[in-house]
Amino acid sequence: MHASELLDQPDREAVSVPIPDPVTMKTRRRRASLPVVTAAISVVALLSGSALFLSGYSMGRQSAVEPGTPGDEGMAFQPFWDTYHTIEDRYAGGPVDRQAVVQGAIKGMIDSLDDPYSAYLTPDQYQSNLQGISGQFEGIGAEIATQASDGTQGCATLGPTCRLVIISPIGGSPAEKAGLRPGDLVLATDGVPVDGLTVDDARERMRGPKDTTVELSIKRGDTGPFRLKIVRDVIEEQEVESRALVNGRVGYLHLEGFSDRAASDFAGEVKAHVEAGRRMLIVDLRGNPGGYVTAARTVASQFIGSGPIFFEEDANGADVETDAIPGGAATDPSIRVVVLIDRGSASASEIVAAALHDAGRATLIGQRSFGKGTVQQWQELAGAGGAFRLTIAKWLTPDKHWIHNIGIEPDVAVDVPGSLGPGEDPVLARALDVIGAGERFPLGGP
Repeated sequence: MHASELLDQPDREAVSVPIPDPVTMKTRRRRASLPVVTAAISVVALLSGSALFLSGYSMGRQSAVEPGTPGDEGMAFQPFWDTYHTIEDRYAGGPVDRQAVVQGAIKGMIDSLDDPYSAYLTPDQYQSNLQGISGQFEGIGAEIATQASDGTQGCATLGPTCRLVIISPIGGSPAEKAGLRPGDLVLATDGVPVDGLTVDDARERMRGPKDTTVELSIKRGDTGPFRLKIVRDVIEEQEVESRALVNGRVGYLHLEGFSDRAASDFAGEVKAHVEAGRRMLIVDLRGNPGGYVTAARTVASQFIGSGPIFFEEDANGADVETDAIPGGAATDPSIRVVVLIDRGSASASEIVAAALHDAGRATLIGQRSFGKGTVQQWQELAGAGGAFRLTIAKWLTPDKHWIHNIGIEPDVAVDVPGSLGPGEDPVLARALDVIGAGERFPLGGP
């Protein structure tokens, strides 16, 4: 599997973009004036944008390309070139911006796929997505996705049958402080409806410089729409939280994302818990939209010593198996593990949850996960500028199940009330009970 592949996640209104090892991807350009530089960015996350739908990208090295239209495809592309040259030669409405025409053509090709996880970004949008490379971005700090009227995730264009939904506000973000909640529908930004936009377009509206304000029109449950003003800020992502619970007996690890750095930090924290003698571990993936495939493999390999973590099925139907990395700190089967999931757990989170479940290494507790089972890859476009993201594979669980638009059902389902008191967490309480710690023990450090 390519080192740069990730799990495309749901979109955040800004993207965090770590860069793993480069890979070479074979691409083709139609004309010498429009070279394609492969920026292999395979993602397994929700959509794109908030770095929720695409939270990480990996850049590949430049690859050889074939100029021009292949001879056997000449007739198929003739209408395209006829249109392009007619515009260039005969359009009388004003000067023709050649780059804008080319960008529009690329966008039209990607949009024609009607795939919410494939998209074209202009140079400005692409650079904006890459701004989070340091783990920081400016925005409201919310993970977003699209939801069809039948409740399935991942429709393409926002409208009456495709709504923009908040998956989860990032902890401590302006979105969380302002009261934005998972499941809220965003109807408009600054008074302008989001209908007709893609999730990337909507994300661009929600992002912006620190100390500026965006007003969202929110629909929550059966109540009428209301307005929520949120002051943007610099969002710093802390991807790994680790602490001891139940008087030091239980190790708790909350993973916010799947960057390579987060995977390395997570592995170190698992090792620290095991070395401290803790034989019960809770891995909290709630609200985690995904990230790098390599990071998912590293995280799952802390608990699985050998065998498949997931499979990847390409456009030709060929399967590639990705196995566990030997040497994980908690592969001893006597170490009990539970994994917490909810509808905000997507992509890489689902890879890890499914791998541990199918290997018999963990009990899944909480709510059904998001259901993101495809892999995307970025390709950067020189000449025309910008980049496009394309779905290039499906990922399957070790038991060869495709969870796309279905999600993963927990072994132990826990209903979570709409409002909780301070310190209340029924999912964590149930996990402590299932893992054998018992709810009678106090939470907190030793």
